[in-house]
Amino acid sequence: MTSPLAIAQHSDVQLCLLPQLVNRHGCITGATGTGKTVTLQVMAQALSDIGVPVFMADVKGDLSGLGQAGSSSPKLAERLKRLGLAEPAWAAAPVAFWDVYGEKGHPVRATISDMGPLMLARMLNLNDTQQGVLQLVFKIADDNGLLLLDTKDLRAMLQHVGEHAAEFKTEYGNISAASIGAIQRGLIGIEEQGGEQFFGEPMLNIDDWMQTDARGRGVINILAADKLLNAPRLYSTFLLWMLSELFEHLPEVGDLDQPKMVFFFDEAHLLFNEAPKPLLQKIEQVVRLIRSKGVGVYFVTQNPLDIPDTVLGQLGNRVQHALRAYTPRDQKAVQAAAETFRANPALDTATAITELGVGEALVSFLDDKGRPNVVERGYVLTPASQIGPISDDQRRALMATSLVAGVYEQAIDRESAYERLKGRAAAPASAPSPVDDNAWGASAGHAPQAPAPRSSRPSGGVTRPSPAPEPQQESGGLGDLIGGVFGNGSGGSRRSDSPLQAMVKSAARSIGSQVGRELIRGVLGSLLKKR
Repeated sequence: MTSPLAIAQHSDVQLCLLPQLVNRHGCITGATGTGKTVTLQVMAQALSDIGVPVFMADVKGDLSGLGQAGSSSPKLAERLKRLGLAEPAWAAAPVAFWDVYGEKGHPVRATISDMGPLMLARMLNLNDTQQGVLQLVFKIADDNGLLLLDTKDLRAMLQHVGEHAAEFKTEYGNISAASIGAIQRGLIGIEEQGGEQFFGEPMLNIDDWMQTDARGRGVINILAADKLLNAPRLYSTFLLWMLSELFEHLPEVGDLDQPKMVFFFDEAHLLFNEAPKPLLQKIEQVVRLIRSKGVGVYFVTQNPLDIPDTVLGQLGNRVQHALRAYTPRDQKAVQAAAETFRANPALDTATAITELGVGEALVSFLDDKGRPNVVERGYVLTPASQIGPISDDQRRALMATSLVAGVYEQAIDRESAYERLKGRAAAPASAPSPVDDNAWGASAGHAPQAPAPRSSRPSGGVTRPSPAPEPQQESGGLGDLIGGVFGNGSGGSRRSDSPLQAMVKSAARSIGSQVGRELIRGVLGSLLKKR
């Protein structure tokens, strides 16, 4: 069994997190400037050292220091001597930088289809009626084999549905032009916040976030979120989508000696702000069930009141930094935070919360029987990596040597709803229907490019993007060979773009099968959709 992870120290006793109970989740709370970032850094590096991959969002840029070894200084040496703490063995942690905008890390992308109508509705701030119309748009796209990969696909689909609303009314119900307009306006707002860079392909392979280095240490995936935080709905929805991808992707494993991955959700209050009750219920459900898949989820926020009680009740490992009781609401938060800890007869928890200094915290981790330990007041240990941000040159050097360098940098724009609908509008009346992919492909004059299939990647491996396919020959080419293996029936029309695309993309994204897409489109979306 893996040794306990020392996080803080009380007198001469270390306060340790048990690796086998990390998947019982937790929270790190406290006012600005009280030391939450350093606590997060200590926990992440301790988990990495035992081989656990970590994901975290860096909202201030400070966490990039994990990629460089720390060093002593007169001020730090004086603090360690005063508190009786040992100097750490200075070392860097293996890191991978990511960025939705592709500026401070490898690009992160998701497809519109995989995001699903539920989370898109939250991102676009739609009401119930508008969300219902968005679900119908997805349904019509599925039924007609139209892929929704990026924002221009969704915009083209909205325009198509709006123009033919009367034709769809009988089969799908009334589609309001006002709702279509509201969705289009919301989509423009998301595009201005960076949605055009986020939505598209190649889509993130979750296995690339679960890597270990040559020494067996878990890679710490750091999302540059300082710019993303200016678009709070995009930020929170993206992290919620990542959590649902982990839930969907990973198998049931039960209780392990250590988790398969730990997910730190910084600025957690953005996830719960204005979230509808059904979404909160599903977040609670995912947090509760993802434990059995070996994933620990830790919420980082200023105030424990930012987290709903139903979710807070699932968080067993807690680190509470100082809170300031300047207002009646602050005093209520202090009292609420104190009452959530297992009482220590030798400590007045409520008073201690307001007296804590920088780097000091109240700590309560689970014991070996899964029970909360009594709360103790201690000092967070000094991280072995650099405290504070690294330089741009250091960041670029780390990105160049990353395990996924070159995998996601080049965007792919293959045939999808936008191209199909534009081709249909441009085709003469006598031309073959663009729904027939063979006819459409000939009229478009190019073969669609597809990224490497997610299903064919080995678990934990990294795949480089394949070169663009050669133009198809009239006979005897790769397309004919694959077509012979799978069979195209008796010459009838096909829903899929081509046999090659069916091989290189998962069934939910390429085949056009309504069942395939609806089953794979994000666990939160599928759970809330009407069966």
